[in-house]
Formats: sequence, C-alpha cells, structure tokens
Amino acid sequence: MSSLNLDAEALYADLLAGVRPLLRSDSVLVGIWSGGAWLAERLHRDLHLPGEHGVISSALHRDDFGSRGLTAGADHTRLPFDVSSKAIVLVDDVLYTGRTIRAVINELYDFGRPASVTLAVLVDRGGRELPIHAAVSAARVTLPREQRLSLARDAAGRFSFEIEVQS
Repeated sequence: MSSLNLDAEALYADLLAGVRPLLRSDSVLVGIWSGGAWLAERLHRDLHLPGEHGVISSALHRDDFGSRGLTAGADHTRLPFDVSSKAIVLVDDVLYTGRTIRAVINELYDFGRPASVTLAVLVDRGGRELPIHAAVSAARVTLPREQRLSLARDAAGRFSFEIEVQS
C-alpha cells in the first residue's frame, strides 16, 4: 500500500463547504460504512446538526453478494431516525462504479421512503457503470482500474488516502 498525493484534510474542508448548502430543515446525514461513516460523523459535528447521523452498509444489497458474501460492514446499518420524508444527504469517501451507491439506496428504502437522496463524496474517481452522480465532490481523480483508493483515519481522527493495487 502506498499513499496517494491528495490532501484528504483539505478536501474534507471543501466537502464541508459543499454539503452546507445542501442542508434543509428536514435533512439528515447518512454515511456509507466505513469511510463515508467517518466523514458523516465529522460533518455532523462540524455543521452543528441536531440529533444523530446515520450509518448504512451496502453488504446485503450488493449485486456481487454471491461472490463476496457478507462483508465486515454487513451489520453496520444504524439509522437512529425515521428516514421517511427526510432529505437524506448520503456521504461516501470515494465514488467509482456506482454499485455501492445503488446497493445503499436499496438498503435505505428498506427503512422507509425519503423525500430525497442527495450524494456527497470526497473523491469522484470516474469509471461509472451506473447512472449515479454526486451533487458534491471535493475532487475528481483518474486511477487505473486495478488501483483501489480508500480513505484512512488515524487515532486523532485525521483523514488520509491509501491506494492499493488489486490483483
């Protein structure tokens, strides 16, 4: 694993600024396990939002469930509010093919029918396989298909990126 030369903390500040205008009186943040959950937690705190943020897993609705099985994040959905009629701001670290977002939306609708779902991501790396688009992305990068970009968080809560080559 090596580090990608992107400043995750600077991009977080851009994400924070981009999410602020998306918020309505009925908005709630929902972070996708795990990097998106970290971002939603920090955004919720930094935006001084009332209540709690939610966390959602894509594991049970993935189209590759048969080959992947249950992942470590399968039991991490926690929505401490009724999603029905809420303006959901869905937060993720890296948007790539769109398959995780599709799975998460299916999971979200298992809990109710939101008024709207808006996607905010730290990095959009292109490569979409589904018609999914983020309303806010702090950065756009291009990486070879065999590389995986992920958000890391240290013990102090500071963000960085890791890149690994998939075999």
